[in-house]
Amino acid sequence: MSCATVEESVEKAIRGGADMIQLREKDISGADFYRTAERVHAITRSYGVPLIINDRVDIALAVGAEGVHVGQEDIPAPAVRCIIGPDILLGVSASSVEEAVQAERDGADYLGVGAMNPTATKTDADSVTIDELRRIRAAVSIPIVIIGGINMSTIDRYKGMGVDGIAVVSAVVSAPDIEAAARDLRAAWLE
Repeated sequence: MSCATVEESVEKAIRGGADMIQLREKDISGADFYRTAERVHAITRSYGVPLIINDRVDIALAVGAEGVHVGQEDIPAPAVRCIIGPDILLGVSASSVEEAVQAERDGADYLGVGAMNPTATKTDADSVTIDELRRIRAAVSIPIVIIGGINMSTIDRYKGMGVDGIAVVSAVVSAPDIEAAARDLRAAWLE
């Protein structure tokens, strides 16, 4: 397992090909989240990579992040859109066709669909089947990023399904070489 800081992990992942970074901090104070987001945003900006802040609209606005991502139990997407305006990306988690369609209606720019597989980083996530993912893809026109247990052994299941991207945590930041892990996953996804 890598012992890199959040900032080191982000920079190594970007060097490996990560083209968007989401900062998700559930167990730190708002002040610490803000300071971490500032440091991470300095790195993502220097590489021209968008930073998405998970759940915390206030932090996203305070650091000038390029986007915010909310779940089904967070501030409703229409309220978030009113707060952030039309120019900041809005991602919404969805695990069903109904949630996906509603998120698109509510102004989401993209969906985070999952969890596709069991994952230690989001133990409360609903599981999404391949069939439900297909139905979601058919029901919405906005980009879909799949989440939850995506790694080198699961990635091939989702190719050719109209999925626009993958979101990973453990498969990259838990690897001994974060940059190589990001590069390998990106190559596997794009091949």
